[in-house]
Amino acid sequence: MSQSLAEQGFRVLYLESIGLRQPTANKRDLSRIRRRLLKSFQGLRRVAPKIWVFSPLVIPFYRNPVVQAVNQKILVLTVKLLSRWLGFQQSIVWVYNPIVARFCEHLDPAFLVYHCVDDFATVPGIPPEVITAVEPAMVQAADLVFVTSKSLYDKLSTIALDKVHYFPNVADYQHFARSRLSTFIPQDLATVPQPRIGFIGAIKKYKLDFELIQTLAQRHPEWQWVLVGSLDLENPDELLNQLDAPNIHFLGYRAYDRLPDYLSGFDVAVLPCLLNNYTQSMFPMKFFEYLAAGKPVVGTRLPALTDYEHLYLQTNSVDEFEQALKAALKGDHPVVEVGIEAAKAHTWESRCQQMKVLMQKSWQSQL
Repeated sequence: MSQSLAEQGFRVLYLESIGLRQPTANKRDLSRIRRRLLKSFQGLRRVAPKIWVFSPLVIPFYRNPVVQAVNQKILVLTVKLLSRWLGFQQSIVWVYNPIVARFCEHLDPAFLVYHCVDDFATVPGIPPEVITAVEPAMVQAADLVFVTSKSLYDKLSTIALDKVHYFPNVADYQHFARSRLSTFIPQDLATVPQPRIGFIGAIKKYKLDFELIQTLAQRHPEWQWVLVGSLDLENPDELLNQLDAPNIHFLGYRAYDRLPDYLSGFDVAVLPCLLNNYTQSMFPMKFFEYLAAGKPVVGTRLPALTDYEHLYLQTNSVDEFEQALKAALKGDHPVVEVGIEAAKAHTWESRCQQMKVLMQKSWQSQL
């Protein structure tokens, strides 16, 4: 989104996420805190001609009202100083985190957008009472609210119907279309036999159906499951033990620039999602990325993908997922070219332009 806004002529100051989860003393959270500190010490970073990035240092205990007040002062002061340094005037504030609602009030932007991409109250580790306390205020304070699923629209439009707009997630089409033009396959993937059933994304236990993966890996030892992404788990060893099969391959995190190369080596791309309160409102970012790469897609039937069921093989059970994979590997799947055309219509460029039009209309109506 930052890149697309910059291409539309905006100068962008991107503040990296302050997080939402309550930290613990486990190795993962301690590692995150260490990385956060290192990034904070890097200061303001210019990553593109019109894009600057800053990692604010805040206290990660959001339930404490004193901590909330201190964080608010830190963020307000930080943004005001950086905006003045960069010469920003009449700033548009674009937020994804509802916890910063009070921060936005004190910042007094010329225009405020709340872009809601998840039902944060259902994310494990995030205190739901914190979200339910601040999100209505965030919606009311915003000039426009964009949501990525119809479930989120139904939820937030009850607060302010006239300003909530539904826009599903999109993809960097040109980036992932490279998969169709490249024959290069990274060495760590090339050594995995075919057929390769691939997933790219954060590997989280409240998102992915590990039992489904394990079951199908056991039923079909000839299928190779390839998972590309960080193990975003409190206990990665527990998962590795659970998915302990010779045909399940964890390749770990790979840089965004390299993802098209990995997609090139997949025979089928999958979305083996759990069905729970969180995924009821989730629109997988990878959906249109997979389609742009020209891959047949097999996935759990998710409510957010109802309008796109003609583009992938949707399933309701392990057995249906198995049959869908068999069909996809035989070439019996939705026409890849149809998926490619759909991905072309769901790009960051087109989405940003649509949002910009709504912002201009809203701005003019307030004059």
